[in-house]
Amino acid sequence: MHVWRPLYVVLGLVAVILIFRTVWVPEDFGIHGPDYLYSWYRKSNLEEWKSFKVKFQGKEYCQDCHQDPWQQLRSSFHANIECENCHGPAIDHPSEPAKLAIDRSRELCLRCHSFLPYPSSKRAEVRGIDANSHNPGLECGSCHEAHKPSKPK
Repeated sequence: MHVWRPLYVVLGLVAVILIFRTVWVPEDFGIHGPDYLYSWYRKSNLEEWKSFKVKFQGKEYCQDCHQDPWQQLRSSFHANIECENCHGPAIDHPSEPAKLAIDRSRELCLRCHSFLPYPSSKRAEVRGIDANSHNPGLECGSCHEAHKPSKPK
């Protein structure tokens, strides 16, 4: 008999969650397609997203004015990384700021290059480092050139 009380509590919590969900979650919230391409969203929110100002331009936007670094990057291990991942959003460039701020932080590089031993993941193919023993306290750019990562400075 002592099993019934916890079971009633669990069933009560499930009922409360389901009631809360029907009241709180909009009816048009869902997938709205055959797959998870856009994940979960509110269908009534589409116009709001269409008017949202895009911040990122893509690396093709950079190639006209920055041909040399763009060519270096295309032939490097970082070829599939967008310029704006390191240089910030280019929506107001070249007008404001005239030169984009570069994130030279160690944390930026470690987003991809911290060692992750997951053999089933494509992430395991990216060369990782042990951040605690590999030049702790130094920015990666003090030794490595981002546009030519295979060659040390």
